[in-house]
Amino acid sequence: MSVQTEGTDTAGEPAVRKARVPVRPPGDDRTSTRPSRRGATAPYLLLLPALLATVVLLGWPLVKNGMLSFQNLNPRQLIQHLTEWNGVDNYREVLTGGDFWRVVERSVLFTAVNVVLIMVLGTLVGLLLARLGKKMRLLLMIGLVLAWAMPVIAATTVYQWLFAQRFGVVNWVLDKLGWHSMAEHNWLETQFSTFAVVTLLLVWQSIPFVAINLYAATTTIPRELYEAASLDGAGAWKSFTSVTLPFLRPFLYATTFLEVIWIFKAFAQIFAMNEGGPDHLTETLPIYAYVEGVGNQHFGLGAAISFLTILVLLVITSYYLRMVLKQEEDEL
Repeated sequence: MSVQTEGTDTAGEPAVRKARVPVRPPGDDRTSTRPSRRGATAPYLLLLPALLATVVLLGWPLVKNGMLSFQNLNPRQLIQHLTEWNGVDNYREVLTGGDFWRVVERSVLFTAVNVVLIMVLGTLVGLLLARLGKKMRLLLMIGLVLAWAMPVIAATTVYQWLFAQRFGVVNWVLDKLGWHSMAEHNWLETQFSTFAVVTLLLVWQSIPFVAINLYAATTTIPRELYEAASLDGAGAWKSFTSVTLPFLRPFLYATTFLEVIWIFKAFAQIFAMNEGGPDHLTETLPIYAYVEGVGNQHFGLGAAISFLTILVLLVITSYYLRMVLKQEEDEL
């Protein structure tokens, strides 16, 4: 639709023809909707490479592992390229056996003890970082980063040397301090002492991650809140519970969730330390799956154990997932 006017002036000369001005009907905003549509699809396009990488690197191996758990795959089948489907026999053998449930109980208890120690000590170190001066904070953070960046096998080798039976530093120090019976003590002889050494190693490796994360979280707390709390007569503990802890709670939830996954799937430290010994008493679910699958060459059975390990981990972390989702709903 257009408006056109044409006429002459007083001198009889033709007037200048006015341009056609298009008039859009009400509600016609096609030009404004196009950018919004592009903006709506942009996040999905940006996420596409990550989704493809996840499907290729995680999704497909998980599907293959699930298919393998329903097969009877031993060295004979591998050599002859045979595929023998046995239904749920692998799962029935695992779930009806007593070893699996003992390993599950051991893994859950081992994870709980480690996560509690890591979160308590890591939180204390993180709060210490917030109170130190710049030079001491920088020195402590360098030490934490070096401990966290050390390769897992290298750190495990160092701890094996520290707790060695004949030439270990720990036994030598205890002997010099008067405990002569500890001169040649074998720390990997019993279940409790082996788990104690592995726990010390895992806690030492995990504290830097928790401490640095929580220190970063403390930098987001407004100083005005502490000043208001001090004016109200709050002491150090009251300021922590009323100001610091509410701000750190989301970070504590997220870090605890990550630490549960990290500890539960710990494999290299336990296996390199004593291969799940003595007498398979320090086997957790990842070690148990490896020993049954690769060690005993029952690959289908090992795949079933690893798949059940994922399900157990999902059950353990479901509580934290519910808390995180509830927190997000409350914020909205």
